[in-house]
Amino acid sequence: MPPDTTSPEAKLTNPDTTSIGAQTRQAFALLRRAARPDQHHLGWAVLWLMLAALFEVMGPIMGKALIDEHLLPHHLDWPRMAMLLAGLLLSGWIASGLRYLQLVRLSGLAMRSVMRLREMVYTHVLLLPMSFFDRAITGQLVSRVTNDTEAVKNLYIQVLFVILDSTIVLVGTMAAMAWLDIRLMGMVLALLPAVLVIVFLYQRWSAPAVTRARALRSDINGQMAESIGGMSVLQANNAQERFGARFAATNQAHYTARQAELRANAWLLRPALDLFNVILLAVVIYVFGQRQMTATEVGVLYAFISYLARVIEPLIQITMQFSQLQQAVVASARVATLLNEAEAKEHTAAASGQAAAADQHSAGPQPAVAIRHLDFAYNPGQPVLHDLSLEIPAGAFIGIVGHTGSGKSTLLSLLLRFYPAPHGSITLHGVALDDIDNERFRADVGLVPQDPFLLAASARENIDMGRGLTQAQIETAARAAHAHDFIMALERGYDTELGEGGSRLAVGQKQLIAIARALAGQPRILLLDEATSHIDSQTEQVVQVALDELRGKVTVIAIAHRLSTIRDADRIIVLNHGRITETGPHEELMQIEGGLYQRLYLLQQLSTS
Repeated sequence: MPPDTTSPEAKLTNPDTTSIGAQTRQAFALLRRAARPDQHHLGWAVLWLMLAALFEVMGPIMGKALIDEHLLPHHLDWPRMAMLLAGLLLSGWIASGLRYLQLVRLSGLAMRSVMRLREMVYTHVLLLPMSFFDRAITGQLVSRVTNDTEAVKNLYIQVLFVILDSTIVLVGTMAAMAWLDIRLMGMVLALLPAVLVIVFLYQRWSAPAVTRARALRSDINGQMAESIGGMSVLQANNAQERFGARFAATNQAHYTARQAELRANAWLLRPALDLFNVILLAVVIYVFGQRQMTATEVGVLYAFISYLARVIEPLIQITMQFSQLQQAVVASARVATLLNEAEAKEHTAAASGQAAAADQHSAGPQPAVAIRHLDFAYNPGQPVLHDLSLEIPAGAFIGIVGHTGSGKSTLLSLLLRFYPAPHGSITLHGVALDDIDNERFRADVGLVPQDPFLLAASARENIDMGRGLTQAQIETAARAAHAHDFIMALERGYDTELGEGGSRLAVGQKQLIAIARALAGQPRILLLDEATSHIDSQTEQVVQVALDELRGKVTVIAIAHRLSTIRDADRIIVLNHGRITETGPHEELMQIEGGLYQRLYLLQQLSTS
């Protein structure tokens, strides 16, 4: 495991790493990317909302005509008055209906975009290099895929629709007011700079609080996932109170950030604009009160007061959305930052590399694994492997041993391409590791990890892992791993659900399922990462028999803490501080007086006696 360095999650949660403008650009670039297949819906929504705004501004004009032409002069033309009243009501109904239909349209666009975005994020996470997951926090990554992508939906449903609709209504209303009285419209227009100042102040005040609240929500998710995953250790160490206090501190910090955001909302959003509404209404009435009112100006006053509400309400709605907009922008920027993480190199292998691989295959027999002058360091100046050179023939059974920190797991990670090897070379069957396309590499190299990962699914699905294997292939792999008999003893055989993490199986049975899974892919090279460290002696003997049966068919490289597992290996490699200090079969290594392998073996014999 590499030393703890700057977490990749820090780039996703630190509010200081990205400016507000950059976050906004990231967010809307992500929106365009997710909504690209539905762009035509957005165009139609704008068109129909403009039509809805047109119907809405027609209402006060018809009301003005009713007052000026019929009510004040007492010209009671009932058919025409009925038409004006019906037109006033009908225009309002049509405007409301069109808005409803466009809200439904944009909601569908939002749902589809969030669905695509979740799939995009999840697929991208599956392609990230293992070095990312060494330091990433599971709960925070889950928060990206669920909470943050859900927040993006608000940009469409609440923010985009409301801001779009309100802006169109505002423009239409201002045009109608200019047609009625250009001077009064100018007075109303003077309100807009004040609104822009409010929005600017709100953004400056609330943005840090919103960003911190989103980051702390991820921390809450991370702590919750961590505590549930390690509940047995937590309770065994009587750490409930300490972990509860840590969670409470994070929760309090989240509450404080949310309070700061709410204070900004309470001061600068609706209350401030409601005050402007009252002031503006008073100004309009005062101006009309200073005039010598004529019959026609009564209708204009009615229309202006009606339009005034239609001006203020869109402004209120637009500014009210900035709270949601701020949250959605921060969430979108965090998702965009995750999507900008570079994928593992093997997932973008060049075709030229595959061609080179094909050429080298024809060059004649090659060792299964060849390592030459390999140096590696997680951090500059702190080397873990030093000038490592090693050849492993095809079909051999090789054991790798050493004390903790000797470089065993690092070497395995390099063989699995979890990290690039900048100095030295690694070839498989004569082909450079970086030149093998990912599909070929994963088919050729199987892994049995120290802690077997099992799906909450059937035994069949856990061996198949979505590869579409036949029942015969699955059974062949299970027999080779000596797992067939205990699987058939389950109530439904291969179709038995194993529970979360394989909770219905013993530890040794889980490991045999993991071996069967690796063998089901018919690998040419099988890597075992301390696969017997957690199993009992009886199951270890079963694993040893399975490994013996693979001799000559599969190249087996076993990293072992329990040395009895690799005692019968063709060759044992002893690592010490990143260097090969001893190599040979068990009997030869035991003859090296005071040798590292001899000491390790004798210590284990003493501990088990």
